[in-house]
Order: sequence, then C-alpha cells, then structure tokens
Amino acid sequence: MTQAETIASLQQIFDDLFMDKVILTPELTAGEVEEWDSLTQISLMLAVEKRFNVRFRVGEVEKTRNVGELADLIARRAGGG
Repeated sequence: MTQAETIASLQQIFDDLFMDKVILTPELTAGEVEEWDSLTQISLMLAVEKRFNVRFRVGEVEKTRNVGELADLIARRAGGG
C-alpha cells in the first residue's frame, strides 16, 4: 500500500472521528487540527489499529511528526516490519 493509499484510508477514519472536516496531507500535524487532542489521539490510534489490523509499539506513534510519517509507520507495521 502506498503512502497515498494509506492516507486515503486514514481520511475515512478522520471523517468518522472528527466533527469538522480535516483534509489529510502528508505534512499535516496534530497541532494544526483544533479537535486533535490527547483523547482524540487514543480513539484515532484504536481505529487505525482496527482498520489496518496492526499494533503499535509503545512510543512508536509519538515519534511520528505528521500524517505522512504515520502512514509510513502503518505500512511498516502492516508489512510485518
């Protein structure tokens, strides 16, 4: 799955989770989205793990700086990395 395909799938999760429309780009950060707080982050990661059938290691997600890096992490996890 390419980064663009992963981000397209993430868009569906964001559309379900956030009240306001969030347009995902690889460069988008949590700080740029008003609703994206720590509680939303937990819900988001649970939805991502379920949708992509992946599990993240402790601290792994926190190291990502933007949606593109999150998409790359998902691809690594989904690929068994």
